Amino acid sequence: MKYLTAGLICLMLLLSGCSDDTDLFTGMSEQDSNDVIASLADQHIDARKRSEKTGVVISVPTAEINRAVRILDAAGLPRRSRTSLGEIFKKEGVISTPLEERARYIYALSQELEATLSQIDGVIVARVHVVLPERIAPGEPVQPASAAVFIKHTSALDPDSVRGRIQQMVASSIPGMSGEPLDSKKFAIVFVPAAEFQDTERLVSFGPFLVDSANLDFWNRMLWLAPFAALLLIALIVLALRGDWRDALLQRIGLRRSARTSMPVSA
Repeated sequence: MKYLTAGLICLMLLLSGCSDDTDLFTGMSEQDSNDVIASLADQHIDARKRSEKTGVVISVPTAEINRAVRILDAAGLPRRSRTSLGEIFKKEGVISTPLEERARYIYALSQELEATLSQIDGVIVARVHVVLPERIAPGEPVQPASAAVFIKHTSALDPDSVRGRIQQMVASSIPGMSGEPLDSKKFAIVFVPAAEFQDTERLVSFGPFLVDSANLDFWNRMLWLAPFAALLLIALIVLALRGDWRDALLQRIGLRRSARTSMPVSA
C-alpha cells in the first residue's frame, strides 16, 4: 500500500504544478468578467472565474500573467466603473452648497456621456470634460459652455465617420451648447489609435492543442515519456496489491504462468 500512496502523491504534485493559477482581478461584475475571459480566449489563454461575496474573481495560469496583462491593456479591459446620476444625487439627508451641487452635476454629466460614447463599436476609452455656462463676476459676460472629448479607439473605428455624430450628441447633452454654432474654442475632440497587441509568442499545433513553439521540445519529450509513466503507475499498483491478487493480475496479462502449468508431471 505504501507504493500506491507514494505514486498517488507524486501524481497529485504533478497535477498541482500543472494547474498553478494566479488571481488577476477580484470584485468584478459578471459582464466585465465575461468580456475579460472572451478577450483572453481569443489569444488562447485559459482564464477561469469564480464567484465570491465581493464579486467575480478572474484567474489565469501563472506563466501567462505577462501576456494576459498586455492583452487586456490593449483591449482597454476591464472597463473603468462609472457612477450614474442616480448614485451621485441619491438623497442622504446632507445639505450641499451650490458649488458642491454644481461640481456633482458636472461630474455626473461627464460620466453619463462617457458611458454612452463607450458603447460605440471600436471605442476603448472615452473621457469627457464639461464646462457649464458661468458668470465669473457680477457685470461680467457669461462664460459659454464648452466640452473636450478624448477617445482611444481600435483600428475598427473610423474617426471621420463618427466625428460629426459625437459632436452633435455631446453638444445636445450640455446646457448652453445646443443650438449654437460650435468652434474649436467651444468643442474639441481628439481621437487616438490604440496600440495593437503584438504577441511575441508563436503558437504551433501539438495534436489538438496550441502550444508555444519554445515549449514544443518539452511537450515532445513528455509525449515519449507518457508510456513509461503509465507503466510505472501500473507497476506501483501491482506492488500495492495483495499477493494472490498480484499473481492473478500478472497471470491475466501473461507475465506469470499458473502454478499448475509450472509443476513437473510425476512419473
